[in-house]
Amino acid sequence: MPKTAHVTCPLCEATCGLSVSIDGGTVTDVRGDRDDVFSRGFICPKGVSLGALHADPDRLRAPLVKRDGEFVEVSWDEAFAEIDARLRPIMAEHGNDALAIYAGNPSIHNVSTTLYGPVLYRAIGTKNFYSASTVDQMPKHYTSGYLFGAPLSIPIPDIDNTQYLLMLGANPLVSNGSLMTAPDIRGRLKALRARGGKLVVVDPKRTRTAEAADEHHAIRPGTDALLLFALVNVLFDRDLVTLGMLAEHTAGVAGVRALAEPFTPEAVAPVVGIDADMIRRMAVALATTERAVVYGRVGTTTQEFGTLASWLVDVVNVLTGNLDRPGGAMFPTPAASAPGSSKPFRHGRWRSRVRGLAEVYGELPVATLADEIETPGEGQVKALLTVAGNPCLSTPNSERLDAALGQLDFMVSLDVYLNETTRHADVILPGPTPLERPHYDLAFYQLAVRNVANWTPAALSSDLPQEWQTLLRLLGVVTGQGPSADIAALDDFVAGEFAKRTGVDVAAAASRVGPERLVDLLLRAGPYSLTLADLEAAPHGVDLGPLTPRLPGALKTASGMIELAPEAITADVPRLAARLDDAPNGQFVLIGRRQLASNNSWMHNLETLVRGSNRCTVQVHPDDAAGLGLTGGALAKVSSAAGTVELPVEVTDVLRKGVVSIPHGWGHDADGARMSVAAAHAGANSNVLTDDGPLDAPTGTAVLNGIPVQLTPA
Repeated sequence: MPKTAHVTCPLCEATCGLSVSIDGGTVTDVRGDRDDVFSRGFICPKGVSLGALHADPDRLRAPLVKRDGEFVEVSWDEAFAEIDARLRPIMAEHGNDALAIYAGNPSIHNVSTTLYGPVLYRAIGTKNFYSASTVDQMPKHYTSGYLFGAPLSIPIPDIDNTQYLLMLGANPLVSNGSLMTAPDIRGRLKALRARGGKLVVVDPKRTRTAEAADEHHAIRPGTDALLLFALVNVLFDRDLVTLGMLAEHTAGVAGVRALAEPFTPEAVAPVVGIDADMIRRMAVALATTERAVVYGRVGTTTQEFGTLASWLVDVVNVLTGNLDRPGGAMFPTPAASAPGSSKPFRHGRWRSRVRGLAEVYGELPVATLADEIETPGEGQVKALLTVAGNPCLSTPNSERLDAALGQLDFMVSLDVYLNETTRHADVILPGPTPLERPHYDLAFYQLAVRNVANWTPAALSSDLPQEWQTLLRLLGVVTGQGPSADIAALDDFVAGEFAKRTGVDVAAAASRVGPERLVDLLLRAGPYSLTLADLEAAPHGVDLGPLTPRLPGALKTASGMIELAPEAITADVPRLAARLDDAPNGQFVLIGRRQLASNNSWMHNLETLVRGSNRCTVQVHPDDAAGLGLTGGALAKVSSAAGTVELPVEVTDVLRKGVVSIPHGWGHDADGARMSVAAAHAGANSNVLTDDGPLDAPTGTAVLNGIPVQLTPA
């Protein structure tokens, strides 16, 4: 019998509500849920593709084990017997650090891997934990940890109430928002301008968001920290610093003032490519507009000074009094939060074996994973577990990592596709589709522009075990309980530990298992006295109201203050100051670009998402193309210190001169992968050009923007 299921889309950070029509196990239609309390019917091409993902014939529906170099389908018992027989001896002989873990971006969009992944990772106890965070957003976690005391205490633009939004390195009309969960961002930005507000976009490219802005300033890639420091300089020089209610909760203002002295607009302007007078006007507008906010995203975090740029976004919001007030940058109050550490944030608790890179937020920079695999000696990585990740496309110098994976003694992947990374695995364990599993967005409701909560029950049944069951079975293997450990007993243990950490009696959720039980416990421990039953009774979600001021209660630093100038951040300022002498030298630099129908590489295997403008090209400014002898549609060879790719040229004036742009996540031409649609639209992997040497110094995050490149006709 036909039915309609109300689903929260898990394919990006916007958490849009969808109405999915199902007839006999077949998805017949996907539309925006007009009654969803947050998205109000908004939908993008990714959400529409849920039915295509569910029906994709390339999607894995049984475990695969590699035998004599070929993958064969096996039973779940056979797959886990293989893992137990081969992984346990490696850990016994070489230690737990010999097993590395890579958690991909999709794992945070899945409530099973969000809640049960960390349980497995802690049980393994390896120092070699890596994730997508060090190729996109670790600088923001790092700076939030030192300023506010916790890596997830990230201030979010109160976009629905602001009057002046300065946006750097972000394109939310394409990305749907990032570290800013905001469905229908186009409607929200239109509302900003309709109420007389102003949107100012700083980006090397005239993106779709920049085209909708009141002002667009084409900054030189990789110089956002210099621009932000110049804004700070002006605030002090013009006596525009107005902390207001923040004054009694902020330490380090004098230190910031001293650090900002060299970064005058005149000193910065030639390097960033924005006029000094315009820089002053930006600073004055931020200080004098009643409700204003600065927001920076991937373009600011994936550059050489990603940590300083992330820090300075918050510094400007504090100095203008726009932190923790309506219309400024505010801390959401989520209904449920996974238990975190009660200790103030610190980093560097251990370092990588080969390059000595510091741990941040429990992980090492993925840019050094190849080092740890290739370099012999005690502690060498011999085995790898990947969870919903494709690092052979998404990490810097990816050709090197691709080769390194071939040297492993054993590899296990939790993934629904045989892709560029999982082709190296010895065992692949698939999971259900988004329509076959329950969902609650634990991570992204902590970053939402409005406080909401929405539970999605599974819309369809599945013959595959849920990922939480697979993860617990792996837990049984690595803890010596064998490949047939008692999953129910392990789940009871996990729930008991959650109950202790949340202070809620586990019996309150006794009728539930798996993520349902854990989410129920977290909701009961939350600030709204909700239960999972309350959300089950509200299929379109529960609106918990606008963002409200939370300081000083939200501060978790040892001092209980906003630490505006922590040494762990400011120690990198002299390195930035040296860049004041870096005049443009005429070299071309590469930036990435987002595409509306693409968030992760696996989406390129859905025909509906690789149509139209969702193409892998190298964009070049017309003047640059003419000077280089490049023509639209012809192939260009793009080279860097790390590698070379060939791509069709797309000539467009949306780019700043001297800047070229290639989208991420392409390069689907690897032997052994089974993604037929992606292979037919292979494109080229932009991370062949990114170098795993240069990194953001404090966090080790990869530098993906501002990469020097050379272009020639192919």
